[in-house]
Amino acid sequence: MNGSVLLLLPMILPFIFGLIIGFQKEEKQRNILVFIAMAVEAALVWYLCSGEMQTFVLWRISDRLALVYKTDGLARFFACLISTIWLIAAVFSMEYMKHEHKPARFFMFYTFSLAALMSLCFSENMMTMYLSYEFMTILTAPLVIHTGTPEATRAGLKYLGYSFFGAGLGLMGFFFLNTYCRTTIFMPGGTLDMAMVAGHENLLLVVFFLMALGFGCKAGMFPLHAWLPTAHPVAPSPASAVLSGIITKGGIIAIIRVTYYLFGVDFLRGTWAQTALLVLSIVTIFMGSMLAYKEKLLKKRLAYSTVSNVSYVVFGLMLMCPAGFMGALLQVVFHAVAKNILFLCAGAIIYKTHKTYVSELKGIGKEMPIVMWTFALAALSLIGIPPTSGFVSKWYLAQGGLLPQAGMLGLVGVAVLMVSALLTAGYLMSIVVNGFFPGKDFDYTSLQKKEPNYLMTVPLVLLSIAVVGFGMMPAPLMQAIRSISGMIF
Repeated sequence: MNGSVLLLLPMILPFIFGLIIGFQKEEKQRNILVFIAMAVEAALVWYLCSGEMQTFVLWRISDRLALVYKTDGLARFFACLISTIWLIAAVFSMEYMKHEHKPARFFMFYTFSLAALMSLCFSENMMTMYLSYEFMTILTAPLVIHTGTPEATRAGLKYLGYSFFGAGLGLMGFFFLNTYCRTTIFMPGGTLDMAMVAGHENLLLVVFFLMALGFGCKAGMFPLHAWLPTAHPVAPSPASAVLSGIITKGGIIAIIRVTYYLFGVDFLRGTWAQTALLVLSIVTIFMGSMLAYKEKLLKKRLAYSTVSNVSYVVFGLMLMCPAGFMGALLQVVFHAVAKNILFLCAGAIIYKTHKTYVSELKGIGKEMPIVMWTFALAALSLIGIPPTSGFVSKWYLAQGGLLPQAGMLGLVGVAVLMVSALLTAGYLMSIVVNGFFPGKDFDYTSLQKKEPNYLMTVPLVLLSIAVVGFGMMPAPLMQAIRSISGMIF
């Protein structure tokens, strides 16, 4: 082993804390431990990501068979985002999990999952990333199954089945890359050995397509998206929030690493594989928005929304240009923040009123004004209304799609983004309008104040500030993305 051993701590500490939390039966002490664990983890990650790039070799047989961690630009970007949102969602969970059974078990796996995500973020090579990806799937499955109902068990098995199949495609690609790459260490621009690739270009394009499709399963990309609207409604709302806002980004991390750090855009740009993935992302955007518009169950509507919105990221990545890359990574952050707000709002509504269907939410804005105002801001961000942050990411995605090299598919993609925005307004703002303006026939005498306590409202307010703050001052985030992009293009 060599390098900075501190890089192991983001993976080790959550497991240690998780084991302690899992055996802590007293609620107050457990909540304190959860907060300490999440806060220490976030502080440690930000500290590691603020200094010079570090590398740590945990285990090595050869250059290609090694477990190695590194704090490169992409790792820092995702690790800081994930650790921060994980902390905020944990605070919300402390109150929410009072009405769920076995909260200690939930928080144990919630903490374990963070360890797997940090391992995925800091992975230096394909082997480390693949193993971290599989651990992420295994450790997050109990969050889906947590309630123990038959529906939750079926959803958990579906989640595992889809995820393992997708990861299997990634593993298959690893075997090919081991042959055709100079190294499986992630290098900006790719590591293909073009002398060996010569004559096998189509084979490598098939491998890339299948790998992107497999890892796209976690991101909810068609046709491997079906686990997402099944898993989210049955999981506790804090789990739904991080599954939708963060776990889906695990697939995005893998797609970025495979596309930009192993194959390289010079090899992929202009090929049928790029075209096919652009088509799939556009189809997913439209399909997810349409299904969300038709869905009556609140959390399932939000799940279909995630299917659509995460494919915005895939669309931007597959444009393979700086503007598309900028829009994609901005969308990663802004969707993570907005979708966590929406699912946590849904959790607050369920916790205080037990209402789960959209039709039941008339007047809810009068009863829970803070919750619904934060819901409204997140909805505006997903639609792309300035000055919320979603406008900025969609602006750059549209710029990338309108570039001449994007061709007709770029234009189609931009058109679908606009249609999707209109559908998003329909399925989210209708909830807001009916929540605050239920109509003259509504029985206003039945309304009662049901605002949740500070453990729920403070996280929602903080995330809402981020929704507007990133929209009005995106420059620091954009600078971080440019530093990553500058090494790739």
